Amino acid sequence: MKLSINGRFLSQSLTGVQRYAAEIVKAMDRLLASGEAPQQLLDAEWQLLAPPNAQTLAGLSRIQIKQVGSLQGHAWDQVDLARAAAGTRLVSLANSGPVLHRDHLVVIHDAQVFRRADFFSWRYLALHRTLGHLLARTATIATVSTFSRNELADVLSLDPASIPVIANSAEHFSTVEPDVSIIDRLQLVPHQFFLFVGSRTKNKNVDTAIRAAERLGRPDFPLVVVGGDNSKVFGGGAAAQKAGIVIAGRLKDEEIAALFSQATAFVFPSLYEGFGVPPLEAMFFACPVIASSADAVRETCDDAAVYFDPLSADELSARMRERIELGGISPAEQEKQRQRLSTYSWAKSAAAMLEFLARPASHTESGRTAR
Repeated sequence: MKLSINGRFLSQSLTGVQRYAAEIVKAMDRLLASGEAPQQLLDAEWQLLAPPNAQTLAGLSRIQIKQVGSLQGHAWDQVDLARAAAGTRLVSLANSGPVLHRDHLVVIHDAQVFRRADFFSWRYLALHRTLGHLLARTATIATVSTFSRNELADVLSLDPASIPVIANSAEHFSTVEPDVSIIDRLQLVPHQFFLFVGSRTKNKNVDTAIRAAERLGRPDFPLVVVGGDNSKVFGGGAAAQKAGIVIAGRLKDEEIAALFSQATAFVFPSLYEGFGVPPLEAMFFACPVIASSADAVRETCDDAAVYFDPLSADELSARMRERIELGGISPAEQEKQRQRLSTYSWAKSAAAMLEFLARPASHTESGRTAR
């Protein structure tokens, strides 16, 4: 048995999707190296096939990285990867892969391109809708939450039971040492600022967070906005620097960890998510979470967050004011966070992935039965 992993994610900018792919691969490698996997997978040959412009993924002992082909982007997926992975079981973890590869598991993280056309440029929309429909007919689709499973089943005419759920996690921050110098560099007062972390795209809805901070009227509790701008793809713009708003741009994990650990609360105003990882990352540092009431976010956070309507800056502002009045996180809140964090782990997700891959190919193909 030979298994291939689509390594195109190693050539892409780091977002939640690429983080998921990297952490799943590393966790699978650890399970394979320790013998904690089905026997046929322990005996199998594993390779991660990557494009020529890919970065490395350090620390793998069981999965061999191979650079293949000369193309980039979707062309590499459909031509170079398809050729190199021929005759193997292929795993694609980042929303796309070769449409003609029949023994193929593809993780599609959400149904945004079908549900929220207003978030995307028309070229991106046309490409990814077409790709989703083709993959639903030639591959097995997996996803990261029950919400996304139901969404994808609906828009791709699949049986929800055929879509395995292999969740995200947040304990990748366990190896990150917070760089507290970022607090001084941004001229912040510890435990006296709100935090937003995410790409500044339409679905992340940072404009509502900024309006809420303005209506809060507490420049002594500024909103720190961390993340890059991806307006070329999504059609969204960058927010301007305003009073009470600190635009920090892209930061290292060590700096983000320090902000999580010293924020008054983490603000997550997303309009649409397939899972919602940043609130879990905040909980890892015992940071209170004020989250959008979007379905996937509620599924992820359960009772460990305070919710608001992501279309209402006034409601978010009220939740922020309440948090200031409450002060630091309480022991009861921390216990709820610990319970949510214990639900997810990369090891659990990798084990679920390996268990699914251990099934005979005929089981995998049965997942393509349309409703």
